[in-house]
Amino acid sequence: MTHTYHIHGMTCNGCRGHVEQILSKVAGVTNASVNLEKAEAVIEMESHITLDTFQQALKDDGGSYSIHNLGEGPRHEAAEKPKPQGKGTGTFYCPMHCEGDKTYDEAGDCPVCGMDLVEEQNLNATSSEKWTCPMHPEVIRDEPGSCPICGMDLVPMEPDLSAEEKTYKKLINKFWLALGFTLPIFIIAMSEMIPNNPLYALMEQKWWNWIQLGLSIPVVFYATWMFFERAYRSVKTWNLNMFTLIGIGAGVAWLFSVFGMLFPDFFPPQFKTETDAVHVYFEAATVILTLVLMGQVLEARAHSKTNSAVKELLKLAPNKAVRVVDGKEEEVAIDQIQKGDVLRVKPGEKIPVDGFIVEGTTTVDESMISGEPLPVNKAEKDEVSSGTINGNQSFLMKAEKVGSETLLSQIVHMVNDASRSRAPIQKLADTVSSYFVPAVVLISIITFLVWAIWGPEPAYVYALVNAIAVLIIACPCALGLATPMSVMVGVGKGAQNGVLVKNAEALEKMYKVDMLIVDKTGTITEGKPTVEAIGTFKGEYSEKEILQLIASLNSSSEHPLAEATVTYGKEQGVEILKTDSFNAVTGKGVEGKIEGKKVALGNLKMMEHAKASLGANLKHEANEQQKKGKTVSYLSVGEQVVGYVVIGDKIKGTSAQAIQVLQEKGIAVVMLTGDNHDTAKAVAKELKLADFKAGMLPEDKLNEVKRLQEQGKVVAMAGDGINDAPALAKSDVGIAMGTGTDVAIESAMITLVKGDLHGIVKARNLSEAVMKSIRQNLFFALIYNTVGIPIAAGVLFPVFGLLLSPMIAALAMSFSSVSVIANALRLRTVKIDS
Repeated sequence: MTHTYHIHGMTCNGCRGHVEQILSKVAGVTNASVNLEKAEAVIEMESHITLDTFQQALKDDGGSYSIHNLGEGPRHEAAEKPKPQGKGTGTFYCPMHCEGDKTYDEAGDCPVCGMDLVEEQNLNATSSEKWTCPMHPEVIRDEPGSCPICGMDLVPMEPDLSAEEKTYKKLINKFWLALGFTLPIFIIAMSEMIPNNPLYALMEQKWWNWIQLGLSIPVVFYATWMFFERAYRSVKTWNLNMFTLIGIGAGVAWLFSVFGMLFPDFFPPQFKTETDAVHVYFEAATVILTLVLMGQVLEARAHSKTNSAVKELLKLAPNKAVRVVDGKEEEVAIDQIQKGDVLRVKPGEKIPVDGFIVEGTTTVDESMISGEPLPVNKAEKDEVSSGTINGNQSFLMKAEKVGSETLLSQIVHMVNDASRSRAPIQKLADTVSSYFVPAVVLISIITFLVWAIWGPEPAYVYALVNAIAVLIIACPCALGLATPMSVMVGVGKGAQNGVLVKNAEALEKMYKVDMLIVDKTGTITEGKPTVEAIGTFKGEYSEKEILQLIASLNSSSEHPLAEATVTYGKEQGVEILKTDSFNAVTGKGVEGKIEGKKVALGNLKMMEHAKASLGANLKHEANEQQKKGKTVSYLSVGEQVVGYVVIGDKIKGTSAQAIQVLQEKGIAVVMLTGDNHDTAKAVAKELKLADFKAGMLPEDKLNEVKRLQEQGKVVAMAGDGINDAPALAKSDVGIAMGTGTDVAIESAMITLVKGDLHGIVKARNLSEAVMKSIRQNLFFALIYNTVGIPIAAGVLFPVFGLLLSPMIAALAMSFSSVSVIANALRLRTVKIDS
């Protein structure tokens, strides 16, 4: 029989797979299939299983999910976002991305690996500066002034600590406490190596053992107790991880010591000292735990640097702005700005929101968003973006996009999403880690048995110490951090240089790209076409009449070429006539009725569509212009072509150099354009492109991508228009120009803020640097465990007499994770713009 239930609590694909696994293991279930979007589970069972049975299975896993009959229980939306809490967004995620892009709404431990959750950095209006009275802290105001109670001047409030900073502060406090109690234990234990130990003159060894026990209790049961909680949870849920090994290793050492003190007669003589006291390992347990805690402190500190690029972007957002209302200026908080407000931006100030200039001229430093160092000249009607810095001229702007709609906010959102995504190469680390912990526990048991049977006396002591060393040194944390740390730093680095990466997969695929398809207009060229000439045919219409018909028809179109003709028509003073039955034919042109006449404008395919004949003389004139790289659009009235318009579009200054660099990197570049063959040929010749195709409709570009992929090519597609969207979505890596349409940007995996081909060079360099860093991290992590485990097991002892102390193993284990993070942080200094 089959039943369908509602599942509550899922937020990502990782949740879906986990719930599916739990339900499949319930006795009597033959198959379980979970759908994330519908939040439903379809369960096939041999005989009826009660709902309580499934509910209990999910509860035993930790209670993160619940199951209900359809129509009952709390509903869940897969795309639902956690509610913001505290400073930042209140969105927390595991730095090792154990559950994909799953996030939590409060700080805590990852339920899979036990790592401290990291807070996502994001824009938040609540970060506006607050003011308070030093004598009456309950008084809080949004602006400076005097206290209404005592009259004192209000002072700025200290900003709340972020969850990240709170975690670090909590860990560092616990570390100093643990260190304070561990050092005396270590000194007492090491004093055994001193001849005629002076401590034994004060009291017997067994009493010193009791002192060690007392000193170890704050370390074990307070400062590092969280490690044992995580270890217990990992075993309970069978998500074995680094804390499983730490908990078993340190826990065995501490419990063995306590048991030995309470029941010394239980142990054979080889476990005892000359004074008949059992060997205790309080120093091993506490030093191991303290060193692991130190590693957690260092990791927490390092994590704060991996998303430093996002933090730098957040600093760009100003807290306040000057709004102009009825000619009067008022300072308002950034979250009070609404679309349509007129704002004054003074010299040197950060631009508060996205909009356009309505009065004044200036220069704007956009380097923090586009990565380009030179200021950009801005005049009336030019767009300006939040976070960019005004030059030395004041201007008025009109707000168009506010809050989460601004470019800066979208960049931060995209960087956060990409940082939490998983690269395909991470599957290797995940696969290894899933088998790793059980294998280590087995190796530890084998180590104990080998030493106990064949080891020198005291054999059991050697066996215990080496088994613990194996558990401690074999930390899989470095392996799990190898990929996400490099991705996080790399994505941030790209954002600082105007390369926005949608997900980690894009970085890995960009590294493998060997074929790049580029659009012409707006990608290779400026995308700012201008009318250069108007042509007539047979004298039926004058140039002004031709221009009037073209401008009138194009007034209903949003195409860049159409905008150029309308602008030119207005400059020439022509009257824009009303167009009826307007229709845009994708990849061909536009058509409509003007004063009762059927009018069409576009390329040769558009003329065929309009059934308009084209004279040989007119075609010859147009061809001469196209050979110069110009775009020619024909105008037909009825079924007769009566004229044409010549439009020029300047090639971007960076296009030729960028194409050359990409070709030197072994990437074949081909241009696909909807323009005619002669125009495309002229552009390709100037750029030294060996391959191009003209007259391409959207479906033609899509089919070309498919054809190249079938040949085994890894294809990247760069474009900026709606007609590029299908090919962008189909390609292995879609690259959108930030100056293009929203549809193109949504379809792409990488967006270039500045919108030129040099950004593709940056993207390729970034992908190379990130993949190199990931491979280095994986190598360090794998070679570390490959070498460390055998040494800890004692393979060098028969030849060199060398053993690895569990305390040294703990130190090495902690620094292995830190070394992986440090290697990933080197990406911050990589140059990707050359």
